[in-house]
This record gives sequence, C-alpha cells and structure tokens, in this order.
Amino acid sequence: MTPNTSAVSTASAPHGAGRWADELWQAVACADEYTATGVVLHALEQTLDPEGVLLDLIAPVQGKVGEEWAANRLTVAQEHAATAINDRAVAALSLHPVARTSVERPGRITVACVDGEWHALPARILAEVLKLRGWQVDYLGAQVPTPHLIAHLHRTNCDAVALSSSIATRLPTAHAAITACQAVGVPVLVGGAAFGTDGRYARLLGADAWAPDARAAAELLVRTPLSRPHPHHQAIDDLPHLADQEYTMVARSGRALVRAVFSKLETAFPAMRDYSELQREHTAADLAHIVEFLGIALYTGDEDLFTDFLTWTAGILTARDVPAHSLPPALRFLAAELKDFPRATRIVQLGAERLTLSSLTTAGSTA
Repeated sequence: MTPNTSAVSTASAPHGAGRWADELWQAVACADEYTATGVVLHALEQTLDPEGVLLDLIAPVQGKVGEEWAANRLTVAQEHAATAINDRAVAALSLHPVARTSVERPGRITVACVDGEWHALPARILAEVLKLRGWQVDYLGAQVPTPHLIAHLHRTNCDAVALSSSIATRLPTAHAAITACQAVGVPVLVGGAAFGTDGRYARLLGADAWAPDARAAAELLVRTPLSRPHPHHQAIDDLPHLADQEYTMVARSGRALVRAVFSKLETAFPAMRDYSELQREHTAADLAHIVEFLGIALYTGDEDLFTDFLTWTAGILTARDVPAHSLPPALRFLAAELKDFPRATRIVQLGAERLTLSSLTTAGSTA
C-alpha cells in the first residue's frame, strides 16, 4: 500500500512548520526512522523551538497518521510503526541540548495514561512540554493501574496529576482514577479525545480541569494552579443515574449479548455461515465494540456517545469496502435482547435511527 502523500494540515502552525511537517509525514509513512529523526532535529536547529517541534510538527503528523488509518490508507501495522517512530523522535528531541531545561516552577506533576489506554504519545508530548515550561514531571507512560498511580502519588508527594485517555471506552476507568487521586488530595487535569472535544466528559466525571491540548494544559497550570480537591467526593455523586444498574448489567453480560446477536444475524443472513474464520472474528469484534460503547453511553448518560460511534463505525466499514447493511439488523436484535432495560433500549433505537438518517443523507449527496 502506498501512503497518501497529501500535505499535513498546519493551517495554525507558525511559519516554517508546514515544510517540516510534510517531510516528517513522508518519513513516518514509509517507516524511515532515521530520516524522521533527522527532520525533527533539523527543524529544531534551523527553525522551530522545542515546543514548536512537539506541538506544530510532531503532533499534527501524528494526527494525520490516525486520519490515514481511518481512511484505510494505512494498515494497522503501518500506523503502529509511524506512531513508534514519532515517539522515538520525541525522545531524540528531549535529549537534545536545546531542549534541556532546569526545574524553575514550584510543584511536581505526574503525567500518565489511564489503565487500559495504550495511546501514550499525547501524554508523552504533554510531559515534555511541561518540562520545557520548567516543571518537575514524572511521566508514567501508558496503561497505569490506578492503585499504582496512587502509590506513586503517596511516595512523591505530587501536587497534580495529568491524565490522558484517547478512547471513550476508558471513561469508567478514568472516572475511578480521578476520584482516587482526589481522595488523597491531589487535583486532576485531564485531556485526550475520550473526554470530548469540548471537555464535556471531564466535567461530567468531576475532573478539576480539562485542556484540549498540551499547550493549553501548560498555560492553564500557569494561569490557575489547581487547588486541593474535596477528599470525600465519590464517583456516584457525579452520575446518579447509575443507580438503575443498567450499565452494570450490560457490562457484565457483554459476551452473552454478542453471542446472541451473532446467532440471530446468522439466521437472518445465511451467507454469514460461509464466512471465513477471520470474517467471523471481525464481525464478533464489531458487535463487541457496539455493546461496549452502549455500556459507556449508559455510564455517562450521553446517548450521542453511542450514536456518534455508530456513524463513525459505518464510515470505517465503508472505507474498507465492508458493507455496513448488517448494522441496522444487529441493532434490532440487540434491542430485543435488552427489552428489560429501558435506557439501553432507547439508546439502541436512537442509534438505529441516526444510522438510517446518516445513510440516507450520504446516498442523497452521492446521487
């Protein structure tokens, strides 16, 4: 597969970043680590300051990596390789003499990904930006179990935690981490796509602050240092609707729901019986994601979270030349399995309606 060679979007980047971003994209798309690192170091030495390299060069290129994967122009392996190269480019930058700074600000900040979150590059970039701004930073990396995070806070007497999460299915885990940090008196700043483009889920889950990107996070910490949180805050205080137990029941019965819906799809579509083992695995995985996002919609009480995921999934399937026509019947079968859960049934029905409306709109625009 030949990677897309269109330019990286750097409309808001400072002068000079666009050329470097295009060169970096060409290198990471071809898995050329040496060239990629060379581009980053040349940009640092000739045009951009260290923070500009991180936020106006590496970050936009990583964003394009995700976009190209979603459009099926990068394989999963290519996406992983590109991300790994960008991560090593950040490491090379951090070791350059120009990027070495001393601790000048009071306070110690821990940066970590919530448990189950493997997308560590945004957190890594934030950690480097905070170091450049003069903070003492403990970067813990991907998938940090909450008990280990709390143990670290006790050991280091940290002043704040910055938690990163890119996938909405990690929101319950993020919520538990936020509450646990606050229970030991440490305020929490959160960021990443999981919390919504406007930070709505950060507010919903009781985080002390939210920032849309690393630059904004650093500026927020300078402008309004986080105060010590109330230690008696409980997760249920944020989400009283969880008292109906629908989220718990759906989360616990996820595998059974997938098996039941898969069986009904086989009956409705006999051609599925001739699927290869790989096709069956992919179908089951898609159903599992649907059930998982339904659970997250129940957890947050946000129906749009589920419906937006469905339209995104339909787009991903279409980009991969996989017919999305099995999604509506799968939703019907899922709703039937959930007939005793009114909130879940309503969310699934809304998702089916949104999916139908989206397909009609798409058909009309291409007619």
